[in-house]
Amino acid sequence: MTERSTADVDLAIIGAGPTGLFAAYYAGFRGLSTLIVDALPEAGGQVTAMYPEKMIFDVAGFPQVRGRELIANLVAQAGAFDPAYRLGVQAATLAYADDRPVLGLGDGTTARCGAVLITGGLGSFTPRPLPAAADFAGTGVIFFVPDPAVLAGKHVVIVGGGDSAFDWALALAEIAASVTLVHRRDKFRAHAATVAKVSALPVRIVVNSQVTRLIGTDRVESAELNGTEIIPADVVVAALGFTADLGPLAEWGLDLRKRNILVDSTMATNLPRVFAAGDIVEYPGKVRLIATGFGEAATAVNNAAIVIDPSAHLFPGHSSEDVV
Repeated sequence: MTERSTADVDLAIIGAGPTGLFAAYYAGFRGLSTLIVDALPEAGGQVTAMYPEKMIFDVAGFPQVRGRELIANLVAQAGAFDPAYRLGVQAATLAYADDRPVLGLGDGTTARCGAVLITGGLGSFTPRPLPAAADFAGTGVIFFVPDPAVLAGKHVVIVGGGDSAFDWALALAEIAASVTLVHRRDKFRAHAATVAKVSALPVRIVVNSQVTRLIGTDRVESAELNGTEIIPADVVVAALGFTADLGPLAEWGLDLRKRNILVDSTMATNLPRVFAAGDIVEYPGKVRLIATGFGEAATAVNNAAIVIDPSAHLFPGHSSEDVV
């Protein structure tokens, strides 16, 4: 792989989900420069990819918060310290130079880091492809909808039968020109209550059916169902789920238990200057919640800070003590 450019950063965060975004805020609070890397093209990790429209009830301080609103707030919170983002790019390699990590990215660029924090959730997410899109050269096929407003007034075809497919149908029913949900079976994986809500809306649900062809030149204009029916389609949402694995991280020499990274009480891994937090980590008593990830992020960043600068203090004080 040809190296194109090299950047220096105090902390490289691999994973732009809730834990990674909060870690970026906390690193900024500690005066550390940060780079956030994620293979997905949007910040938010599993929340954005799988349940942006669902209400979350177990985040401290929020009686309830919609998934995409939580992510928007976390991005805004981290934004106070201007982190750099590299989205749609995979963290590929890890090497060391002068005892400092050098992170190689999938686009050929590298980052020299004071430390690395892995917050990759369940690992690297790859959308399951829509077979009908394989030979389609135009645009208009997407895998998730971070902001339903961008599809207002459009003819939308959603392919899938899980929670994400029905959540997006629910969100788009009143603002899109039309919504057609296509599923290859007559049974759905989505929660029954959500299916009932969508069934009561002006959403056409087509079961035992598949999108067999996409029609259009530069972008999708219509979709063919079962090789016979043609329906209008400005956008096709392939809500077919995601596959998750550690990807290149599995080759870094991390101490793993299945797909999880083992850490100690400081959130340090077995590799020098490499920490991990969130759903991707494992230790005795681990509970996989967003709330847990937030605490682990703060623990990891504070311990990384004294590795990066041995003269720093482990406890930085409280954010409320800052003069605004």
